[in-house]
Amino acid sequence: MSEKATYIKQRLSLREPLKEALDILVKLSDTLELKKEVDLVAELDKVKSLYPTCTDFERDFPSICFAIATGVGKTRLMGACIAYLYLTKGIRHFFVLAPNLTIYEKLVKDFNEPNNPKYVFQGIAEFVHNRPVVINGDNYGQVSGLFSESDIHINVFNISKFNRDAASPKSGKEKGSTPRMKRLSEYIGTSYWEYLSKLDDLVILMDEAHRYHADASKAAINELKPILGIELTATAIADNKKPFKNVVYEYSLGRALQDGKYVKHPTIATRQNFKKTGLSEKEVEALMLEDAISVHLSTKEHLELYSKNTGAKLVKPFVLVACKDTTHAKEVYDYIRSDEFYNGDYMDKVLQIDSTTKTDDVEQQFVNLEQTDNLIEIVIHVSMLKEGWDVTNLYTIVPLRASNAPVLVEQTIGRGLRLPFGGQRTGVKEVDTLTVMAHDNFQNVIDAAKDPNSVLNKLSYVEIPESELKEKGTVITSRSNVELEIEEEKKKVEAIADPVAKRNAVNNLDAKRLIIDITSKPSGLTQVKTYQDLSKKEVKKQVITKIEKELEKRSDLFAQDVVKEAEAIYEAVVESYRKNIIEIPRMSLVPDEVTASFKDFDLDTSVGFDQQALQEEIMRLGLMDNSVDFIQVKQGAFSRETPVNQIVTALMDFPEVNYDENAALLHKLATQAINAISSKLDEPSEIRTVVRQFRRVIASNIYPQMMAHFEVSEPKYSPPNVLPFVQIEDWNFTLTERYGYEDYRVKVPAGSVSKYVFRGFEKACHKEYKFESTTEKDFATILENDKKVSKWLRPAPRQFRIYWDRTSKQYLPDFVVETGDCIYLVETKKSKDIGTEEVEGKKRAALEYCTQATAYTTANGGKPWEYLLIPHDEVQVHSTLEYFVSRYLM
Repeated sequence: MSEKATYIKQRLSLREPLKEALDILVKLSDTLELKKEVDLVAELDKVKSLYPTCTDFERDFPSICFAIATGVGKTRLMGACIAYLYLTKGIRHFFVLAPNLTIYEKLVKDFNEPNNPKYVFQGIAEFVHNRPVVINGDNYGQVSGLFSESDIHINVFNISKFNRDAASPKSGKEKGSTPRMKRLSEYIGTSYWEYLSKLDDLVILMDEAHRYHADASKAAINELKPILGIELTATAIADNKKPFKNVVYEYSLGRALQDGKYVKHPTIATRQNFKKTGLSEKEVEALMLEDAISVHLSTKEHLELYSKNTGAKLVKPFVLVACKDTTHAKEVYDYIRSDEFYNGDYMDKVLQIDSTTKTDDVEQQFVNLEQTDNLIEIVIHVSMLKEGWDVTNLYTIVPLRASNAPVLVEQTIGRGLRLPFGGQRTGVKEVDTLTVMAHDNFQNVIDAAKDPNSVLNKLSYVEIPESELKEKGTVITSRSNVELEIEEEKKKVEAIADPVAKRNAVNNLDAKRLIIDITSKPSGLTQVKTYQDLSKKEVKKQVITKIEKELEKRSDLFAQDVVKEAEAIYEAVVESYRKNIIEIPRMSLVPDEVTASFKDFDLDTSVGFDQQALQEEIMRLGLMDNSVDFIQVKQGAFSRETPVNQIVTALMDFPEVNYDENAALLHKLATQAINAISSKLDEPSEIRTVVRQFRRVIASNIYPQMMAHFEVSEPKYSPPNVLPFVQIEDWNFTLTERYGYEDYRVKVPAGSVSKYVFRGFEKACHKEYKFESTTEKDFATILENDKKVSKWLRPAPRQFRIYWDRTSKQYLPDFVVETGDCIYLVETKKSKDIGTEEVEGKKRAALEYCTQATAYTTANGGKPWEYLLIPHDEVQVHSTLEYFVSRYLM
């Protein structure tokens, strides 16, 4: 198997079904031609010979489908496919389709934000230095640099917007006009549609692929002419009810449940001896809700216990109540909020989510259901659940007034199957179980579950309509002061009427632009270690030579005039540039691999190692006379496996346990456990039977002690290759209609700070910034007022390449501040968060950066770098930087 595939599996921690799916892609990518205008019949024959379930691509290009159950990790598989095709085939252009707005927004984050815990490329070193550029349905018309020969481009589109922008408007002022995606874009010199369709390496990935088999979607996708389609769905059945014909791999919910690894164990529950006779509809509902709360409280208790016992995160479970209609939902909502229901204990812990309850507060509570500080414990819905709502803390489902309970269970149960602890079962029954209350429909559901077409083999979904609550906003770019100066000059030049004066001004502007472009990327300039070196005559000569070569490439008619202008203004441009930047050394700071190991210890056998052999009998039932008799089991089928090996094998099921690295310790602990159990047996000869019967229990009792001796090494950084300063990167913000721009000196409500774009800065390297909190805004005010501060910067996401947490997360400081004798990285944090694992991890990364930067800058006559970590409640607008340095210098 491919070494790159193995590397990706390990780095992305792919689960077994995803590994199997990636192996199929590996084989097919080596078999198919992967180019445009192929012989589809010949390509299909290649696939069919390997995977007979694929009988038709169903598209005008080779397209294969992976049918994988909900909760197993389809998005992670998409990331693995992209990484493999790029690393082995050099494919750089990908187009990802999402079925609705929820999944679209989720995918944009999953592909674009290294700090996002669900970032799909975590651990892929090649994407640390060459991070994929994510283009989405909102910004594709404004993206430049599409023709770079090194960038990886991932386009993420919502299917409804894709269909809309790919077709001519059918109403409004633009009715009948050219589709938006097919209009000429000034950024790329052609239409975005033409740009995509002409790419010779475009691969399209379709999430929830059953949504793209409609004629309109199908035709638009075909027009893109990709070289390969990769479809992912849990439901390989199109909206027209016809099964897919291009499935090459299936991991159904039935298999997932059978494997017992990646989804919760679903159970159907009712009250013992329950009889509906004599009960009204409302009384049945009250009983079901009461029983649901009983199960919920038990689950809540076990989750808290699991968290305390293992140190795992605390998971707050909730109950989902499915109602018949909005009137019914309101009745249930009012009942749960009343004193009749548990004395009003759930008055503020219930949320009704349907077409009648669309408010910002309800939406926010619904989105944040997984957060432990969210008070909601009961959610009432009416056909509002959708694809993309992938919470992991749903543990109890109550379908009320279900005219067809089995169907409703099938539709609803998929929402609760995701597991909260790393997507794996814990081995604790109560923590791994999803409960569906059935009561009056209990037997109906049980009977339906025996049907091969039940939820065990297929999964249906109920959808939430797209949110209409989001504020309208516009993406704006905050240019660096250097770029702003160029833009302002360009406007002045365009306004000049006299042709000769305009030509001279254009030459001046071209010369300035070229000087800045070349000097802002000094890696190609020998002898340049700091910005001061740009003043050297030999460096100026190098810059002018590069300008001449660049103009020669362009065949510029006024090349000689521009060169003369560059020679004349060089010193002035360099000095002006120096005043508007902070010299930030360029480096990629990536931590080394973290090692983990178990330390040697002796097993504490005082508790949990006193099992006794269970009696084992075979029961025989006479089919004619119903007579029953029992036969004693005679052991012998498991005699080849020694007791020690049985326990060691059970221990190897735990994710941290690697046999090759821990063989001696595993055998030692298993032997100590066996000795302890044997000493308490009435018949020591029964040890083989006891171990066979309880091997997993014994292993589960050993495992917590092993984890108490599990050590992970402190991450270290290898010395990076440090290069001279980098240019100040641009910021991109969303400007909302409601809030817009504001002067930073104006006081705004604390809850609204993050919504404004602030202006008025004089010392900053940009003219406009956004702040996440009042603390950040106040600190910017301090910097503006402090006479000892010469320049400061809110670094844009691409300004630094500082990584932490096994390279999975990128660290971006809040501020960079320059004074007369030092440059500071500054982080402001909530007081309660200082000392947490996350803040400490970022601090280590920041200190390492300052160490490496200082070593470089001071060796070349520059300023040292220091790190400040400041509690939020210490930031007062009358404070000074000197005060913070005296107290919070790390």
